Amino acid sequence: MAHDDEQFDGGPDDLADRLQDMDEELATQRAASLRSGLADYDLEGDDLDILDGATEDPDEIRFLPALPVVAIVGRPNVGKSALVNRILGRREAVVEDTPGVTRDRVNYKAEWNDRRFTVVDTGGWEPDAKGIDASVAAQAEIAIDLSDVVIFVVDAMVGATATDEQVVKLLRKTGRPVFLVANKVDDARQEPEAAALWNLGLGEPHPVSAIHGRGVADLLDKILKVLPQVSAVAKDEFGGPRRVAILGRPNVGKSSLLNKTAGEERVVVNDLAGTTRDPVDEQIELGGKIWRFVDTAGIRRRVHLSQGADFYASLRTSTALEKAEVAVVLIDVTEVISEQDVRIIDLVLESGRALVLAFNKWDQLDDERRKYLEREIEQDLSHVSWAPRVNISARTGRHLERLVPALEVALESWDMRIPTGKFNAFLAELTAAHPHPLRGGKQPRILFGTQAASRPPTFVLFTTGFLDPGYRRYVIRRLREIWGFEGTPINVNMRVREKRQR
Repeated sequence: MAHDDEQFDGGPDDLADRLQDMDEELATQRAASLRSGLADYDLEGDDLDILDGATEDPDEIRFLPALPVVAIVGRPNVGKSALVNRILGRREAVVEDTPGVTRDRVNYKAEWNDRRFTVVDTGGWEPDAKGIDASVAAQAEIAIDLSDVVIFVVDAMVGATATDEQVVKLLRKTGRPVFLVANKVDDARQEPEAAALWNLGLGEPHPVSAIHGRGVADLLDKILKVLPQVSAVAKDEFGGPRRVAILGRPNVGKSSLLNKTAGEERVVVNDLAGTTRDPVDEQIELGGKIWRFVDTAGIRRRVHLSQGADFYASLRTSTALEKAEVAVVLIDVTEVISEQDVRIIDLVLESGRALVLAFNKWDQLDDERRKYLEREIEQDLSHVSWAPRVNISARTGRHLERLVPALEVALESWDMRIPTGKFNAFLAELTAAHPHPLRGGKQPRILFGTQAASRPPTFVLFTTGFLDPGYRRYVIRRLREIWGFEGTPINVNMRVREKRQR
């Protein structure tokens, strides 16, 4: 598939060599003068934070802090997804009258009063009526594990049910801030119904109408007062073994891979955080190094529900990614690459983690299937052609040692930082060779660029106009051609700024 970024291709060139031979001091001086030129533009507060972080130190690892997490729990049909949509200000969560609407997304990025946070919506998976109490409690338990603040939604028109009371018991033990939300209070006449929920023992009920928006702004204001700036759950850990998540759809060979690596070379298996909440992570020796494999088998192994399995799996995947630095996505080569495989890869991209693709059951591949497989990889996985690929057999352990160099290269790219002088020299060369096309008679210019974060590499471009997606892809492609970045997603963000009026 030809991308529109290919219009900027001028064939092979010597840009990499020129950057290699560049006088670094001169590049740093030029970048400094571009940086000072931004004084003529209207900048915003956090622009200055980013600019102050511009550095020449390629070893400095800085990453964007994990956003705090707000989880929304409650029985089916109390309006959880409607509340998610109201908080997001857009219709994203699926809202339907039938319980059991499963969907893939459980995490959404939200913003209120200039504060950004993640919303975890547990509304997408409802079990059969028999297991409703247990499963709502199990969902609440997972959501609590994942969150900094919990919103517990009750239907004020129905009042508290036995299921609600069961969830309350859990919530009171957690130590997390809990907001009791009385939903479906559409006007003042229904306020007394909300007041009746005081007797749940979770403090003041907050009356809202998720559908009409009544009371939601006040609720968010109160939540922001207790929400930490950086998530305490997805804490960034420095040092120690690198953290790996093994992902893949059911029966693709995840447990075989874990058993093969852990069974023969297990070093220690311990409950690292020493609490019942934390999944047990395995520390495993592979290729002469210790790695920490984060447990993707689920926070609560005892919950086996036939319905909502996809939703549950995607919640588990999100949890594993929160804890991991690099994801190994296992793909079964004996079957056609499925939509589910691509979805799991997209979850990794969205989480900004490093990525390795492991093609499993390679020993069972015949020539006929191999031919089709190559075609499928080209068609369905072209957007991650930068990820290292290893062909393994988890069952027999064949070629497992190849995982190690792939993990190492992906993590090295994920940590990588390009000095500001060099990055601006790269941008200058690029835009001189292939200027951005004119848009409405104007040509957007890149004024200055800097790498705002590593893990994953995140670049910010200060521009005079919006850059086309095709041009941004071109910038990313050239970044990969010159610096490799094998195994990591790259983010390029734009800040369009106007010249200050004299």
